[in-house]
Amino acid sequence: MIRFKPIPDASDALKLSPMMNASERLLSYIEEHDGIGLTPSKAFKRVFVEWAAGEFNWPGYSKDELFKFNKVLNEIDFPPLMDLHDLLITLKIGRHYKGKFKLTKTGKELFKQPGRLFGVMIPIYLFEVDHHRFSRRSDSLMGNWDIFLNVIGDLTTNGATGGQIRRALYGEHEGTDFDYTLSNLYVHVLRPLCWTGLLLEKEGEKLRRNETSLFVKTLLWDEALEL
Repeated sequence: MIRFKPIPDASDALKLSPMMNASERLLSYIEEHDGIGLTPSKAFKRVFVEWAAGEFNWPGYSKDELFKFNKVLNEIDFPPLMDLHDLLITLKIGRHYKGKFKLTKTGKELFKQPGRLFGVMIPIYLFEVDHHRFSRRSDSLMGNWDIFLNVIGDLTTNGATGGQIRRALYGEHEGTDFDYTLSNLYVHVLRPLCWTGLLLEKEGEKLRRNETSLFVKTLLWDEALEL
């Protein structure tokens, strides 16, 4: 059974979470600007997306990295921001109102309670969000979060590569074709754990990133999870 332990609002471990750091800045922006402007399709406007890319400095999605591939930044070009937007709507922390994204009463209460906000957001993000929506394939991944967290928790205390984690869960990849199991493991499990701050990824070779990146448990893992 997976249980998330309460985390004190003043815990320094929360700073290890890209998602919590981004949430804090996003909610502060809403308070300061009375909401975030929306496009007719209810995505965040470009001016905010560009601001968020600079302020969030999300690993792998810094402003400089995003502009390498885009002349302008729309919300769809910044996948972590899309996930965060959808998650805040799902949890009724924010809502669309008269062309703006605004905080709900619940959102205003959680704004100054980062430990509680983590406990509300992260389990839903890990276990209920469709992490495959940015992938070309959506093959099912054998296993469940009880297995994933216990095995990964043991392996990553001193660090383990994506390839080592794949072999521990599924054995060696047979053949010379693309390893879709490893790719799905990264997209469905390892990357979300990194985005929530429970794991830290030290990127490996670009062409073999999923296999050679090193994953290490952060302090937030033991502070937040009871397995």
